[in-house]
Amino acid sequence: MTRDKRATNVSVSEIERARGRLDDSVVQQTPIETSRSLREETGAAVLLKMEHLQRTGSFKTRGAYNKLVQVTESDPELSRVVAASAGNHAQGVALAATKTGLDSTIVMPQNAPQAKIDATAGYGADVELHGHDFQAAMEHARSLVGEGSLFVHAYDDPDIVAGQGTLGLELLEQVPDVDTVIVPVGGGGLLSGIATVIGERAPETRIVGVQATGAATLPDSLQKGNPQERESVQTIADGIATGGISQLTYDCIEPYVDEVVTVSDTEIAESLLFTLERTKQMVEGAGATTIAALRSNRLDVDGETVVPVLSGGNLSMTDLQTILTHGLTARGQLVRFRVHIVDEPGRLERISEIVADHGANVRNVRHERSVENLDVGEAYLYFRIETSGTEQTDRIMNAVRDADFSVTRIN
Repeated sequence: MTRDKRATNVSVSEIERARGRLDDSVVQQTPIETSRSLREETGAAVLLKMEHLQRTGSFKTRGAYNKLVQVTESDPELSRVVAASAGNHAQGVALAATKTGLDSTIVMPQNAPQAKIDATAGYGADVELHGHDFQAAMEHARSLVGEGSLFVHAYDDPDIVAGQGTLGLELLEQVPDVDTVIVPVGGGGLLSGIATVIGERAPETRIVGVQATGAATLPDSLQKGNPQERESVQTIADGIATGGISQLTYDCIEPYVDEVVTVSDTEIAESLLFTLERTKQMVEGAGATTIAALRSNRLDVDGETVVPVLSGGNLSMTDLQTILTHGLTARGQLVRFRVHIVDEPGRLERISEIVADHGANVRNVRHERSVENLDVGEAYLYFRIETSGTEQTDRIMNAVRDADFSVTRIN
C-alpha cells in the first residue's frame, strides 16, 4: 500500500516524547484480548485493544495529561483549565488537572449521562451543565476562560493528538503483525494519533475509522477535501457525537486512513450487547462502534489479524438499560404485540398461557377498551414479552392465531 507523504501537525517523534511524559498512576498500558466469538463470525484473528480499562474509562487521559504536564512547566501562572465534553474528555482533563496541581472547570451538555457528570466531579473538577450538545457546551466553556486559565480542546490540539497517539505506539508493540486497525471517530483526535504512528511505522497496515451514522462527518469531509460539520447529531454513542472534526485532525487523517465505515445505532446497540455477552466486557456506545463495523460485513477481514479499539467504557446504568432494550428488540428477543379480543373473562389468561407454554415471559400487559375502531364488547391486549429470539417469537404468534385470536406484532 502506497501512502502520500505530507507534513502533518503531529509527528511520531512528538508522540514518542508524549509517551515519555505519561505517569503510570494516570495512564496505564491497556491489555490486548483475543475474541474467539469474533474470529468465528468474521474469519479474522480479532484482538481487542481494551482501552476502556483505563482509570478514567477511556483513552482521553493520554492526551489531557500530555497537554497539562507541558503547560504547567511552561506557564507557572496558570491555575485553572477549562474544557467542554460529553463525558470522557471531561474525566481525562479533570484527573490530569488534579495530578498536575491545577483546578479545572468542565462544561458538559445538560443531557450528559449522570454517571459521567459524577465521575468528572469525583476527579476534582467543577462541573457546569450548559446547552444540549457538545458545540453549545464548548462555546460556553470558551467564554469562561480568563486570566490564569486555559481552554483544553478535546481534539483540536497537537499535544492532545500526540497523547492519544501513544495508544498507537502501544498497539504496534503488542501486535506488530496487525493487518487492520479499527478506530472510532468523533472529533478525530484518537484516529489522528493512531493513524500517524501506524501510517509511518507500519504503512502496510490498513487503518479504518468508524463513525455513527447520525454523527458522521468524516466521509463528507474526505469527499469535499476539508472538514465538514453537522448542525445536529443524533446517536446513542455520545462519546463521538462532536458534530465535526478539525483542520488539524483532518490533516492527520487524510494521508493515512484507508477506509471510513458508518454504523447505525441499532448496529451499535447490538454490538454492545454482543460484547457484553461474548467477551464479558462492558463498553459504551462509542467503544462498541468498532465491533459494529467488524460485524457489519462492510470490511473484508477474512484471514487477517484485526485490532478493534474499545475506546471507552463509561456507560451509565440508565443508558445501559436503554441500549439493551434497543438491542434486544432488534434481535427479536423483546417483543410487543397486540391481540384483538372479545372483552370477557379468561381471554387474558388464555393468551398468557400460550406465551408460558412456549417458554417465554410476559414483561407487561396493557388492556385498552377506549379505541375508536373497537365495537362495544371488544378490546385490545398489548403484550410485551421476552423470548429467545425470532423463531420462538414466530411460534408464539402462530399459536395465538391458531387459538382464533387476531394478533399483530408491533415491533
